Amino acid sequence: MELFYNENLHLNDESLNLGPDESRHLSKVLRKEVGEKIRVTNGHGLEWNGELISTDSRKATAKKKEAVLHQNKILPLHIAIAPTKSNDRLEWFLEKATEIGITEITPLVCYHSERKSIKPERINKILVRGLKQSVQYFLPKLNPMISFEEFMKSNHPQIKLLAHCQNGNKTPMHKLGNLNKEILIMIGPEGDFSNQEIKAALNNSFIEITLGVNRLRSETAGIVACSKVATLREISKTK
Repeated sequence: MELFYNENLHLNDESLNLGPDESRHLSKVLRKEVGEKIRVTNGHGLEWNGELISTDSRKATAKKKEAVLHQNKILPLHIAIAPTKSNDRLEWFLEKATEIGITEITPLVCYHSERKSIKPERINKILVRGLKQSVQYFLPKLNPMISFEEFMKSNHPQIKLLAHCQNGNKTPMHKLGNLNKEILIMIGPEGDFSNQEIKAALNNSFIEITLGVNRLRSETAGIVACSKVATLREISKTK
C-alpha cells in the first residue's frame, strides 16, 4: 500500500486532511476513490491507517481505522558529507541513502567544498520522498550545515570512520568488527578532504576506511558506505 506523509499527524487524530501535494498525487496519479484505504506517517514512527471520505485534489480527507506507534529499531547510521556542486547528484544521494536506511545526515563545509549552503526545505522533501518510497516510518534527522572544524568539536559515537582518496592505513569495512552500534562516516567533497582535515580527523580517533579499489564521486561514496553498512549488519544477524 502507498505510504503518505503528514508531519503534523498524531496518534490520536481521528481524521486527517492531506496537504495539496499529497492530495493531488492521491487523486490525479493514483486515482484513489472514496472508501479506499490509505496509510500515512509523520516520520516519527507513526503508522496511521484510514479510509478516504474525500478525494479532493486540494484537500483529501480520511477517517481513522487504526494507528500504531512503532518503536525505532533502526541501528543508527550517521553520514557527514560535503554536498556536491550539482543539486541533482546531492538529491540522488539523499533519496537513495534514505531508502537504504540512513538515520542522520550532516552537511559539511570543507576546505575544498564548492557548495557552502543548502536549502533545508528542499532537502527535507527529498528525504520524505525516500521515506515514502521505502515505506519507512522514521524520517532521517537533517542537521544544520557545519564547518569541518566545528564538526570535529562535536560529540561523536565510538565508531567513527573516515573515507578519503589519499594514501593511508585504510581498513576494509568488513574487518571493522561489530557494526551493530551507532556509526558515523565522513565523506569529503569532490576535491576530497585536505591533508590537514585528514590529520585532524585521525587525531580525533577517526578510523580510515576503504570503500573499494575505484575512486568514487562523493555521492557514490556515500551510497556505497550506506550499502556496505546495511549489508554487513544483515550478515551479522545470520551468524
